[in-house]
This record gives sequence, structure tokens and C-alpha cells, in this order.
Amino acid sequence: MDEDFRRAALDYHRLPRPGKLSVEPTKRMATQRDLALAYSPGVAAACEAIKADPDAAVDYTARGNLVAVISNGTAVLGLGNIGPLAGKPVMEGKAVLFKKFAGIDVFDIEVDAADPDRFCDVVAALEPTFGAINLEDIKAPECFAIEATLRGRMQIPVFHDDQHGTAITVAAAVRNGLLLQGKALSDARLVTSGAGAAALACVDLLVSMGLRPENVTLTDIQGVVRSDRPNMLPNMARYARDTNAATLQEALPGADIFLGLSAPRVLKQEWLPALGDKPIIMALANPEPEILPELVAKIRPDAIIATGRSDYANQVNNVLCFPFIFRGALDVSATTINEEMKIAAVEAIAKLARVEASEVVAAAYGGAAPVFGPEYIIPKPFDPRLILEIAPAVARAAMDSGVARRPIADFATYRRELERFVFRSGQLMRPVFEAAKKDPKRVVYAEGDDERVLRAAQTLVDDGIAHPILLGNRDSICAKAREMGLRLDMDGAVTILDPARDTEVFGPLVPQYQLMAGRRGTPPEPAARRVATRPSVAAAMLLHAGIADAAICGGTGAWWRQIQYILPIIRRRPDVGRVYALSALILSTGVLFICDTYMVVEPTAEQITEMTLLAAEAVRGFGITPKAALLSHSSFGASDSASARKMRQALGMIRARAPELEIDGEMHADAALVEQIRSRAVADSTLTGTANLLIMPNLDAANISHNLLKAAGDGLPIGPMLLGMSKPIHVVVPSVTARGIVNLSALAVLEAQQLAADAS
Repeated sequence: MDEDFRRAALDYHRLPRPGKLSVEPTKRMATQRDLALAYSPGVAAACEAIKADPDAAVDYTARGNLVAVISNGTAVLGLGNIGPLAGKPVMEGKAVLFKKFAGIDVFDIEVDAADPDRFCDVVAALEPTFGAINLEDIKAPECFAIEATLRGRMQIPVFHDDQHGTAITVAAAVRNGLLLQGKALSDARLVTSGAGAAALACVDLLVSMGLRPENVTLTDIQGVVRSDRPNMLPNMARYARDTNAATLQEALPGADIFLGLSAPRVLKQEWLPALGDKPIIMALANPEPEILPELVAKIRPDAIIATGRSDYANQVNNVLCFPFIFRGALDVSATTINEEMKIAAVEAIAKLARVEASEVVAAAYGGAAPVFGPEYIIPKPFDPRLILEIAPAVARAAMDSGVARRPIADFATYRRELERFVFRSGQLMRPVFEAAKKDPKRVVYAEGDDERVLRAAQTLVDDGIAHPILLGNRDSICAKAREMGLRLDMDGAVTILDPARDTEVFGPLVPQYQLMAGRRGTPPEPAARRVATRPSVAAAMLLHAGIADAAICGGTGAWWRQIQYILPIIRRRPDVGRVYALSALILSTGVLFICDTYMVVEPTAEQITEMTLLAAEAVRGFGITPKAALLSHSSFGASDSASARKMRQALGMIRARAPELEIDGEMHADAALVEQIRSRAVADSTLTGTANLLIMPNLDAANISHNLLKAAGDGLPIGPMLLGMSKPIHVVVPSVTARGIVNLSALAVLEAQQLAADAS
């Protein structure tokens, strides 16, 4: 970690308020009656109901969706025994992952108790508060005894993720790797480098799936775990071997699987020929694996390799499973997470990598869905299907194995309910960012000296998403960046162009703009001045000339005026009749796309049709299946007004052009968002669950709805995204944040990538 990154990490944790978590009420408390219901005397009713039936706590409290992430800080994330207080940022981070990926609330609890018995007493006493316990960063061998003790004492799931989360992900990778290599688990020979908590949990789970114990050889810092080693714990002694092999090198010959959970560079390149035919190499030490994949490829091209790193294929990451295992366990009020549930998670993860990807999943991977093979044996951590497959599999296994107290009656409905967790906050943009990083493009920013643009440029450079081109006075931009403490390399990662001074760049563009503007009432001399004085014109001309691949304009002044500047330069696509604006809001309940929020004041039925199809295409670009609702003051024929008739007519036209699109209307907004309301209105709606794409009858309705939801629902806006443009150009609103510019920039990079692919 360099000093700049360390400072950024400290600022991230400190600003704008310390920490990564907060507690928010879920009920309204606006009146005296609200307070009476929430506390005294109303709360007594809930207390009495739980006293009569303890399982009712799931109905009347947050316990059914509340997990404790608990640690004593004795083995923290590569930092060692740093204590519970110093480990708190890690526990908060784990809590955030639960919330972001699976909608699970978490209290992080750091216990000052190195003694296992005292630690167990503290945790066991917390059972009434939580629906499940996630043990974290507890050193071996105490972690084994602690988990076993707590599982025996508590009637809720107790799960040590360092062991079992790793084991589940490793087992899924091994399952698919062996399938590709044409081998059976029961015949495979496995050698480990490392015999700690994670390694033993991996081996135990693989043995429960069919690996034979006699085919396992453990090694650690002392060498091969042999039967003559003294003072072994039972779970290690189970795999102790009667062998003459004393070192890792001596244990490797003929091995089908190398499982590394130890230290960097312990597997030497010259040892690789000793491995069996078509081996699987799991080099999972972080940040540097036991051996680098490129070294393996030179010696053993027949090997399949996985690491714990995101910059190599086949990343083994606990986040693939733990949020979704807890989601499934909580949703059936499981008393434990047993072996059947873990194996169900393994099979769900493994199957997901083998399933042919839909166009929606392809979009989540940047337009090129990975295909099951040596470079793709487990899903990516941001695969939108993970929760939809793992949680139901775990819940069903809990029911089948008899540990579910509240079985799920309708799994189809359950899957639809899980969809609301898929695309919250950063998860919506995460696949977009990952795809943009694969081929960063040149993005020009009209307002290059705006602080928001400069902060966005720093993020884009740090994350490898884009190559920023900043328009403006070089001295002013450099001075402002220094004042803000930014690390932007203005002669390398970032390009600065001054339309007023860089005549070698902008001089040739002036005659081109004069020709474009001349037929729109602008004489040559004023047209020449516009290139130098109107940043949006200069940015659009750079895009037009191919000097930039995408452009972000606006952020100051009137939005519509900026649009008028760029439309003569960057025209609409030849296959569309108008340009439209799509806005997205990330709310606590999920994401909503709203169209048309800025461009067409009173669209016709034909334009409603066109904007819906363009918007649905954009929604798929996020890896989301569009579910569209045509909104109106009328619901399913209740009114014969011109506005209602327009939406009904558009529905017929859309269904004719895109029969695969899930859409219905015209309908009220509440019917679009709540299936029960919709089903009371009509019995045959073709829209299921909650709509995520709202098509408005006119600009007023769209813009007002967007801004109301943004303010009242504390929504994070993305956009507006211009639909139907021939090149990637977007105009941001004055209220945009630096994060909003980053989001729109990543989307523009994806559009530029697609244009380049279409042209090749």
C-alpha cells in the first residue's frame, strides 16, 4: 500500500462521517400515535406475542434479518493478532458486504476476549438479538473449538466464514475444474500448502462431497503432516499420513489438485512437472499467490489455475457465497448451516458457471459473457445471478434436511423477492466499471476546471476506467488540482487542452464547425468564437473529429442550452426519430429507470414506443432484465382521455416490435411497483414483480417524478443518459456529484467500446 492509497483509505473511513455503518429506523415516527405504537404502550403487544411464541420474533422485530459479525481480533485479514478494536474497520467492511449484496442488516461486535471459553459465553448470551452469527478473524486452532461450542449451545446458525466461505468457493471451483479435466473427485489426489482453518475446512468439505481422506496430503510450515507428528488436533490428525515424504516438493508427484492457502511463492515453477496429468492449481495466498498463473502457463499449459486475485481468471472470493448463504438460512429461520446447505451452495455456484449466459448476463460482463472453460470455472463476484441461485438452493437444503423453522411455500415468488437485492447502490455500476476497465477510452470533459470533474478524473484514473481529457486553462486546472490535493499526472494519465490556446488541435476543427453551424443561423465569425469560448462545443467537436471517444458536457448553466450546443455536432442515430433522456435512481428498495426526463415535452405514441425500446436496451446494458410499465393517470382502460389512449396505443406497438419485452400498461404508478395492487386491477397482467423501467406520458410527469423520488427517497441519481445519439455524449445536470460524473463516464466508455466493436 503506497502512501497516497493509505491516505485515500483513511479519508474514506473518516469522511464525511466516521465509519462505514449507521442505524436507520424502518418505521414512521411522525405523530404521537406513531410513538405510542413504536414504544409504550403499543410495544407491549409485540412483546406479549413473542412471549407466547418465540418464533414470532421474526414477524415483529428485525431479528430475522439481523446478523452479528463477531471477532476477537486474533487473526485479522493478513494483519495478525491486532486486537478487537483495531479489527473493527474489517468487521464494518464485512457488514457492508452483507448489506450491499444480500440486504442483510449487521451489527459488528468486537469482543475483548482472547480466552475461548469467555468468548463463547459472550457470544452465546447474544442469541436473543440475532438471526445468525458470522464468526470472523479468529485464530486457529481456537476457531475450531469456538465454532463447535457455539453451534452446540445456540439454536441459530453459527458460521466461521474464514473456514466455510473459502471452502464452499474452493469446492465449487474444484468441482468444475475436475469436470473440465475429465476426472472424478473420488479418484483425485490432493496436496495442500497450508493446514490452517481455511485449508482444513476446504478438505473437510471436499471429503464430504466424495474426496477420499487417504488421497489427501497436508503440508504446512513444518512440512508434510505425518502420523508421527505430536499434539495434532483431531481435524488435522484425520489426514495425517504414513509416508516418507517430508516436504511439499516430495508430496507433489502425481497430485491432481494443489490447494494453496499459505504464503507467496512456495510452489516453485521447477516442481510443476511432478504434478499429475491435467492438474488443478488453487494458489490462493493474497496478495501474492503461491505461484503466478503466467509461470504455470509456461510449464503446465494443461493446468487449470485459480487465485484469490481479481486481476486473474478464476478468482476465489468468499463474497461469492457468504451473503447468499446467510440470506437463504435467514429466510427459512434455519437453526444451523449444516453440511447439506454448504454442499447446496457449492453446487449452485458450480452450476452457475456452467449455465449458458443470457444477454442480460453478457451485459453484466461488458458485452462478452464468459464461457465455461479453463479460464472460467467459477462465476465472478459481481454476477447478478448469485443471490438468485444460491439463496434458494440453501433454503431448500435447509428445508430438506429438517433445520428450517419457516419453510418457503412458493420458490418462484421467493426468487422474485430476491431480485430487489440484486442491483442496489454500487452493485448497479459495478459490472459497468469492470467492463470499462477492459478497454478504457478517451473521455473529454467540457468543464475541465470544475472541482467535481477533477475529483471524478482522479477516480477514473485510479480505477483505470477512462483516459480523461480536460478542457480549460492549463495553469488554472493544475493549480486547482494541487489545491485539492489530487495526484493527477497532467502530462501522462490526463490530457489538458485549452480551446483558446491550443490552435494546433482546435484550428482544424473551426472550419468543420462553421459548416455545421452555418445552416443553423450562425455566421462564420461567431462560429469560430464558439469553439474557443463554449466548452460544450469544443468537447463535441473533439468527439466528432475522433480525438476523443466520448464526451461529458454540462454541470454548469442551463441543461437545455448545453443540449442545443451539441446537437448540431453529434447527431442522432440514423435509425431513430428523436433523442430521449433516461434517468436512473438507486433507492433503498432497488433501482428505477425513468424515461423521458428531459428531451421530448409531449411525445406521441410512436415516440413512446421508440423511447421504450431504446430505454430497455440501455437497461440491459446494466445487466438487468427490463420490466417496463407505461404510466398514466388511468389504469387499464379506466379513462378515455387522449393521454391514456396514447399509452394504450403505444403498448400495442411495443408488443408488436418487441414481443419478448416484459411490459404492461397503461397503469398507475403504485400498480407498477406493487404486484398485489396490479393483480387487483387486472387478472392477466404480463408484468411480474416490480417494474424497474417507468415510461411516462410526458416530460413533466417524468421530470417531476424523478426529482420527487430523488429527494424524498434519498435516491442516488445516474444520468440523464441520452438515448439515440450517434456517438457517446452526455450532458450532466448542475446538481451532479463527482460520483455521478464517474458513473456517466463509465457508461460512455461502454458505449464507445460498443461503437468500436461494431465498426471492426
